[in-house]
Amino acid sequence: MTIGARVFLAMALHAWLFGLSQVADSLLFGADRKLSTVQRLEEGKPVTIVCFGDSITGVYYHTGGQHAWCDVLGITLKNLYPKAQLEMINAGISGNDTAAALKRMETDVLRHNPQLVAVMFGMNDLVRQTPAAFHDNLTEIVKRSRDRGAETVLMTPNSIYPDDARRPPWRVAQFAEIVRQVGREVDVPVSDCFRAYEAIRAVDRRAWIQLMSDNIHPNMRGHKLFAEEVAWTISGKRNSPPDVTPLQARLPRTLARLREDRPFKLTAMPPYDGLMVSALQRSAPGKQVSVTPWDVAGKSLAGIEEQAKEIGWRRFRTGTEPGAPDLVVVAIPPAALAPDEEDFFRYYTSILNLSLGYGKLQWDCIVILPSVLQPDLDPGQRAAENLALEAVKGQGICWLQRQPGESAPAEDLLQHWLASLLAAQ
Repeated sequence: MTIGARVFLAMALHAWLFGLSQVADSLLFGADRKLSTVQRLEEGKPVTIVCFGDSITGVYYHTGGQHAWCDVLGITLKNLYPKAQLEMINAGISGNDTAAALKRMETDVLRHNPQLVAVMFGMNDLVRQTPAAFHDNLTEIVKRSRDRGAETVLMTPNSIYPDDARRPPWRVAQFAEIVRQVGREVDVPVSDCFRAYEAIRAVDRRAWIQLMSDNIHPNMRGHKLFAEEVAWTISGKRNSPPDVTPLQARLPRTLARLREDRPFKLTAMPPYDGLMVSALQRSAPGKQVSVTPWDVAGKSLAGIEEQAKEIGWRRFRTGTEPGAPDLVVVAIPPAALAPDEEDFFRYYTSILNLSLGYGKLQWDCIVILPSVLQPDLDPGQRAAENLALEAVKGQGICWLQRQPGESAPAEDLLQHWLASLLAAQ
């Protein structure tokens, strides 16, 4: 079942549990009006859309460091409007609330002369701003956009785990309701992402977990849901966004560094600290590779997560510090387990997050699944590999997995895969 189908199923359940009128508001608000932006998209006139928000909008490790919902929204709208001449601008900045957003609105949003501004704040406001201040700031964002001739779509934030003491779920729900209130007051459409996330959680908790990158940030799969909801609000049409994985199947940092006259810096879990060196040097003969082994032998997923805090962005926040890698290879052995499926998914995802750069394209990260080295996984190990793959796909990271019937040695699979990735760029 697709994420879109799960949303509709969950909305039906909410209608039965909480009353049709509450759900009808989220389904119909904004869907019965036609934005002038849509007419421009239909006619093929140039359209600029700015996606304005915090780290949930910006491109960070939560989604693999290459793309976010802004990119997927652009592709979805182009699918809906084949004539569209569309420019998507991501104006998401980590840590921002609406007060900070207003200070940078001219330089980051309005100077682009957008036809539409998609606005999603709240996750930081709820720990810094009063509800009244959040309300007034959102209203001012809409006003400034209108004063410059831009339409606005407001977005409620996603729902979250109850693990962050500063962000209790009830307060996230409160700030989502303020977004809806502002939308009604200033007569702009609201894309109710919070309700869409909660609807999925009500029907299928496992599916909701697989939308999340950490306690509060969605992964790339969750950003696909954002794009689906906003595209629906803009167009009034349901259109499933494309699979996010092809967007991510690239190693830009690796390709650039292999072409430069300086050592390539590799961090890798054994035995790929050795195998990857050979594969890189076959793609770039004579290339000097500096290796940092990441020994995970005998570690649980929780233990590997602790190691990962010293490997990735927490140590190399800007990606320019001495020793920052060009490529990190995550190859978690099949013996690394967690108490249950939810813990497994959350630990594995956290390891991926920590192994990435903090921001966009600071270094590349790939995952090599256990079957590449060990073709004869037992049923439990195979199930764990499949769950790991769901985590990897959610982060939009390149991965290598042995396909059924493949018998080639691990080093041959690795070399062929790496060469095909580099050649495709």
